[in-house]
Amino acid sequence: MKENPKSDWEERLEAELPLLGHRNWIVVTDMAYPLQSAPGIETIYADEDFDKILTKVKASIDALPHVFAHVYHDREMNFLTDSLAPGIEKVKENIRRLYGEEAKSMVHEDIITRLDKASKLYKILIVKTPLTIPYTSVFLELDCKYWSAERQQQLDDLMHK
Repeated sequence: MKENPKSDWEERLEAELPLLGHRNWIVVTDMAYPLQSAPGIETIYADEDFDKILTKVKASIDALPHVFAHVYHDREMNFLTDSLAPGIEKVKENIRRLYGEEAKSMVHEDIITRLDKASKLYKILIVKTPLTIPYTSVFLELDCKYWSAERQQQLDDLMHK
């Protein structure tokens, strides 16, 4: 039996993941998400189902030994219903299934401001999808898996004694 070959976006993601670390971002977006021009931002297109892409990105990050993701989505999505944006309930349910309480909501423009600031020093990888439902982008801010904020605080305290 033949193994399914990886698509271009999956190969690109797998090539980037070992290079990404603390303060890098991965963003899985809907179709209308703009192509950003900051030098630290790279956009790849994944012509597959949004939920499949999000599931694959999560599994890939979870398997890494060096980073985990802080998960954000647009606060605007919380107020959308299928009557306003057909299909949004399925997307919201999948995000809840994948991330549960880990996913925090922020106003879209605030997240974009954070991305803009981060892209000045750190790489941002955007995986753009064919999904045409607004405010469905999921923003994954990478952080160090093997060093916690608490341990960093302990180290800082030791250094300043």
